[in-house]
Amino acid sequence: MAEFSGWLLDLYEGQQSGVVLWFVTREAGRVRLYQDFPVTFYISGAEKELKKAGIFLQSHFPFIKVIFTSRKDLYSQNHIPVLAVETQPARIAALVRRISKQFPVLDYYDADIPVAIRYAAQFETFPLAYCRVTYEGEQLQAIEVLDSPWELDPPAPPLRILQIDLDCDPRYGKPELLTVHFDDKEHHIPIQYESSSLIRLNSILTNFDPDLLLTNSGDIWLLPHLLEMSKRTGIALNFNRDPNRPVMIKKEGSYFTYGRIVYRGQQALLFGRCHIDSRNAMLWQDYDLTSALEMARVTRLPIQTAARCSPGTGINMMEIITALKQGVLVPWQKTHGEEVKTAYELLRNDQGGLVYQPVKGIHENVGMIDFISLYPSIMTYCNISPELPIPKDLGNSPFPPGLIPITLKPLLEKRVAMKQHLLALPPDNPLKPYYQARASSLKMLLVCCFGYMGYKAAKFGRIESHEAISALGREALLRAKEAAEDMGFTVLHLYVDGIWVKKEDCSQPDDFLPLLNEIIERTSLPIALDCIYSWVAFLSSKQDSHMTVPNRYFGARQDGSTTVRGIEIRKHDTPAYITRMQEDLLGIFENASTAQELQDLLPRALALVLERYKNLRAGRVRLADLVVHKRMSKELSAYRVRSAAAIAAQQLKDIGQPIRLGQRVPLVYTIGHPGACAWHVHIPLDPRSVNYAYYCKLLVRAASAILQPLQMDEAALNTYLISDGIIQIPIELL
Repeated sequence: MAEFSGWLLDLYEGQQSGVVLWFVTREAGRVRLYQDFPVTFYISGAEKELKKAGIFLQSHFPFIKVIFTSRKDLYSQNHIPVLAVETQPARIAALVRRISKQFPVLDYYDADIPVAIRYAAQFETFPLAYCRVTYEGEQLQAIEVLDSPWELDPPAPPLRILQIDLDCDPRYGKPELLTVHFDDKEHHIPIQYESSSLIRLNSILTNFDPDLLLTNSGDIWLLPHLLEMSKRTGIALNFNRDPNRPVMIKKEGSYFTYGRIVYRGQQALLFGRCHIDSRNAMLWQDYDLTSALEMARVTRLPIQTAARCSPGTGINMMEIITALKQGVLVPWQKTHGEEVKTAYELLRNDQGGLVYQPVKGIHENVGMIDFISLYPSIMTYCNISPELPIPKDLGNSPFPPGLIPITLKPLLEKRVAMKQHLLALPPDNPLKPYYQARASSLKMLLVCCFGYMGYKAAKFGRIESHEAISALGREALLRAKEAAEDMGFTVLHLYVDGIWVKKEDCSQPDDFLPLLNEIIERTSLPIALDCIYSWVAFLSSKQDSHMTVPNRYFGARQDGSTTVRGIEIRKHDTPAYITRMQEDLLGIFENASTAQELQDLLPRALALVLERYKNLRAGRVRLADLVVHKRMSKELSAYRVRSAAAIAAQQLKDIGQPIRLGQRVPLVYTIGHPGACAWHVHIPLDPRSVNYAYYCKLLVRAASAILQPLQMDEAALNTYLISDGIIQIPIELL
């Protein structure tokens, strides 16, 4: 037998049996191995029906093993009789569909677990795990993982990355040129010459042999389009490293989450190498490849799957691994429902997080104190899990750790360690963005674990646990508020897990340390000084200027960065021209350290707004910078009154590009009927028809959001702009 050490790149079920594993090594290059890996699912129910199911399986599927045994049910904490069915990974999905249709009254467990998750539970593997592998021929004999998904600085694999960019967005036009990047080289490949394009691309794929293929729109356009070209020309295209497998195309779809419809585009998945489409990756726009790889490590999902899935799916996989290790049954379809409650109990228990209305205006030297992953910390500290009694107080649990705390503890510890490591790095350290991206992906997982607990279809969810976490979170925040007020701080704002405070002569991190220690003493939960704002502005409501909005503010931190919440710059449907104006306004104010300095910069800010307003009113703006992206919240046929999004969606449908539920529709507002024009190369748009007056209104609204704390509200700003900046308006600081 031979041995090597390397990084686990990919793992998937074999076409007939077992699993296929690909490793990246420094000495032997890329290695493919096979391993026998039978998997088991379980069936429970009435004894009579179970026996019938066993007879049916043995008579119709002679290749499987069927035995009667018992397994642990999470909710009852007892072992229940089950029928164990052992088969090969490639056959399990079809087998479960067949037997569940034949015996719908039975309950099924461990039936839809991805093979990578099953393998991780048994062998402690994860994507890019550094392993020692023993093999004979092409058969893997033993695997030993030499690092951990919880390491802060894991050994970096020598990945070969190939990036393919398009010359335009296929949602708005037809791309004509591919730009291929690898090893500091760049190749331009015209798409219209199909045969030569495929030959050149094939040559690059063969010679460079990438481990990771990065594209933009690779899922929804590039790979499917190139595969169609390959079919037409008869020239094979070697996207897969595994020559025995075709590219897997998963269909598009839409789903409802957190009160909105989300569209998930089709996926093009590879075997033996990984493909990530940056336009179809969940966290890519904020954190890019670093976040995707970190998500894969801790969730154990394959890299290309982890990049596309939601954090909720990642938490679900982590919980499943814990259950598999503990021998707990994983339900195929959740059967444990919500407990019966009175109307009073519903009102009392389900109150959500604690939110205060912030104190309106500009405030200097404000400390933002943040519980580190408040809800996951409560779930771990108070031992909240669906199989355990609901805790009544913020304190230690007398019970052994439950499934959820066991799952969350290493994730929470890694995020805390990562955050502490980031605080120790100097601001100009080049590795800071790398650690920030990884910490942010961990934060997303921890944020979602609370919501997933209350999700009706969560395999290990329980709404009563969800409500208890919220209640204890409110208690923790109230204790923090009381501690701050007892120590002489003014509490400006409370928001779920954060508290904004200020006190005279408190402007440095050490000044807030006694308060942090007091809050930890009163809550026993981890907390940190997130930042100190040189100034922060809490904004009033658009509907009522006397009321503030909890999550609508902006400010400048002492480290030079800015924080923005709840204004146009943070919204996906804001035109680029208006987004840039807000960015430039904030850029003017970011170096101010006091409210008076902000006031002194107001004339410069007004001059910038006036300039942008004049350019927009005169039509001296690129049409591409006026494109708005509106989400389709329902099917086109369901609109009784056609909104701008519905109008543009109909126009795209008419040219053969229908918009799916949850997708964003690119459009430009126009004068008169129909009021909107879809943004696409094949839909003509006359610049004279653009509704510049409406865009001017949007610009004024966005500018006033920034200038409002300086007493330049929308009405005052309109007066200033209409008068061409000549009228002098007296302005007083709040």
